[in-house]
Amino acid sequence: MTERRRLRLSELPANRPTPFALEPDADQRAAIADRLEALSIRKLRFAGELRPLGRQDWLLAGTLGATVVQPCVVTLEPVTTRIDEAVRRTYLAELPEPEGGEEIEMPEDDTAEALPETLDLAAVMEEALALALPPFPRAEGAELGEAAFTEPGKHAMTDAEAKPFAGLKALKDKLDNGG
Repeated sequence: MTERRRLRLSELPANRPTPFALEPDADQRAAIADRLEALSIRKLRFAGELRPLGRQDWLLAGTLGATVVQPCVVTLEPVTTRIDEAVRRTYLAELPEPEGGEEIEMPEDDTAEALPETLDLAAVMEEALALALPPFPRAEGAELGEAAFTEPGKHAMTDAEAKPFAGLKALKDKLDNGG
């Protein structure tokens, strides 16, 4: 398996898969954690293969394994998450142009990308990790309480009162009960 981060696709064998494996060291994991605003990345491994598809296209199929520590969005306590994710990217020499005017529909194959001259496996790994991380990690039992702010001596509006249809529901309930 290759430990190279960057692969020039034109130099890869066109008749068989090319295996790869990346396991960043502690300094590299710390730099990635910093970029992803995580507290730390204890383990990180990205392995798989690049397979030729036809004459010019390529398929990257791999697995991402990581143990990441993020701050809890409520308490800021460390939250450890284990990630085991399948990663798939299709690199096409002729990527179809999206159709439509102002609104563009997502293609069926959302793994398709334009064929790069050089593929940076570390960048693919970091992107896959960023997409797999929980966006709002919470420590066990951590709950976001309700905060109410107002001027002294006045009634503070609660979250329930701020909901746009809460007043209409109260009015409907009052009308349904003969009020």
